[in-house]
Amino acid sequence: MNKDENNYQNWRLAVDADGLAWATLDKAGESTNSLSSAVMDELALILDRLDSSPPRGLIFRSGKSAGFIAGADIQEFTQLDTAAKGVALVERGWQLFNRLAAVTYPTLALVRGHCLGGGLELALACRYLLAVDEPTTRLGLPEVMLGIVPGWGGMLRLPARIGPQAALDMMLTGKSLDAKRAKRAGLADDCVPARVMDNAAALLVLADQPRRRPALLQRLLNGGPLRPLVARAARKQVGKRARIEHYPAPYAIIELWEKHQGNALAAPELIDRLVRSPTARNLVRVFFMQERLKGFGKASNFQAKRVHVVGAGVMGGDIAAWCALRGLTVTLQDQGMERIAPALQRAYAAYAKRIRDPYELRSAMDRLIPDPEGHGARSADVVIEAIFENLEAKRALLEQLDAVIKPDAVLATNTSSLRIEDLNSCLSRPGRLIGIHFFNPVAKMPLVEVVAADGADAETLARGTAFVKQIDRLPLPVKSAPGFLVNAVLGPYMLEAMRAVDEGLALETVDEAMLAFGMPMGPIELVDMVGLDVAMAAGKSLAGGNAEPPRCLVEHYNAGHLGKKAGRGFYQYRAGKVAKGVPGTVPAGLAERLLAPLLDQTQKLVSDGVVADADLADAGVIFGTGFAPFTGGPLHYMRNRSA
Repeated sequence: MNKDENNYQNWRLAVDADGLAWATLDKAGESTNSLSSAVMDELALILDRLDSSPPRGLIFRSGKSAGFIAGADIQEFTQLDTAAKGVALVERGWQLFNRLAAVTYPTLALVRGHCLGGGLELALACRYLLAVDEPTTRLGLPEVMLGIVPGWGGMLRLPARIGPQAALDMMLTGKSLDAKRAKRAGLADDCVPARVMDNAAALLVLADQPRRRPALLQRLLNGGPLRPLVARAARKQVGKRARIEHYPAPYAIIELWEKHQGNALAAPELIDRLVRSPTARNLVRVFFMQERLKGFGKASNFQAKRVHVVGAGVMGGDIAAWCALRGLTVTLQDQGMERIAPALQRAYAAYAKRIRDPYELRSAMDRLIPDPEGHGARSADVVIEAIFENLEAKRALLEQLDAVIKPDAVLATNTSSLRIEDLNSCLSRPGRLIGIHFFNPVAKMPLVEVVAADGADAETLARGTAFVKQIDRLPLPVKSAPGFLVNAVLGPYMLEAMRAVDEGLALETVDEAMLAFGMPMGPIELVDMVGLDVAMAAGKSLAGGNAEPPRCLVEHYNAGHLGKKAGRGFYQYRAGKVAKGVPGTVPAGLAERLLAPLLDQTQKLVSDGVVADADLADAGVIFGTGFAPFTGGPLHYMRNRSA
């Protein structure tokens, strides 16, 4: 290829023998590409250069192994302290990508790895989009997760390409598509393996064929007369998940698409309200806290290949299923196939919802191996104990595992309430036992606590943390203490909610108080999700030091109502869905009463050093409990409330 004579700091531009221009983004000094002001300014210079000497086609690709483009530069977003700066940021991308969309030569985005936010908006401004079929390839517009909107053309071009219903679903939820789903949806023109991606990209551009048009119904729904109907349905769906006073961005997306064809510049006052809102500031704060958690998993190069899980109950079985889904070979041990079979059935049902290719589905199931005799423990890189919460039973099992596993294997317990120090004294090397504590439901809860006892082996902790990152979970380092961080703050919170029920308040009313505050689930339903048996086993930890647990908890537990997994707890569950009555009027101050013990306990755990600092505590409680993200976390909420 002939390299361009211009020197760019972040781009490489070359023209090949066929006259195709290849623009490779390799952002200077960063492991991931993002669309900073400097990157966008250089892209404008590239378009200037190609205007004077048009190529046969232009192909965008990434020079990073991490992916295509992660989106806009979030650091720059934090500097938008005036209305003019916010509008200018939107205007820059909107005009530049409109210019790209209008060039006379064919353009293509070669997407390998993540293609998110502004990255997808750039790709949508190209005539063609070629997705590379790899596990890391994801395409989406997740701006709503930051409390903002896709202002650089995404709200215009995504509905035009895949239809407004599918596009709004992606934009309003932040969902992303893998390469194959992107092709099926019409977002990608084709999906190819990495070994042929450059040739496939060149052939597609040189062919210069018209893109496949969306179906007639999609075009009609995207047209003027039917837009209000689509928008009304979208608002109804959003209203089930988010209240406008907490999360204004999804409602703004609907309005901008319906009334302004996705042009955010047509409503600058709306953009200003979003960009400078407390919700956006707090969600950006949550984003950076999430990135910090991801960073903990980079302290070791450890990569597990085999995992052995002991305990095929809901937690153990789902941990095993998740690890197998992420590509690891997993052996699952319990006392006989009759105990393991339900976990395999749950795994198959969960996989079938995610995996359309029958060969991939079979492959995932083949990686999940029933192992009643526990032979897999000997060859596993990570061994996880996930049996019921009983100190003596766990100690006996851990002692057996310690005698047979590899010397360098990570030995972990998934205990939710027991101290690691009370479990590790039976081991030949007590420091090798760590906690790797998942939350229910495993496939949905992103946080995993990595628990260190006094004297814990540093290398084992680093490996355990890397393993959590390897399976696409957020590792949170915590010290060994009853309930660690998440359960220790949930205990007093759920206890206070059940005390309110003991005082005569309806279950639905108690839950509604916290739903109105912004929680994704009420505390009583949360007890059902955790399991009433787990709540009872936590004992004094849940009861906040009192000897007696709430009467309502004891009554349901004694009646065998163990929560959602049993089909009945405080509520009844039909086909996995909760059956609730209509909540009564929420008493004034109820939400503040229920929150108070959670806030106090979070602050205490930071003071006690169970978690290193307030930001990590906020991150842990958000990603481990679903604490309303728009608040920025419990301690951040406390500071702002008292300010």
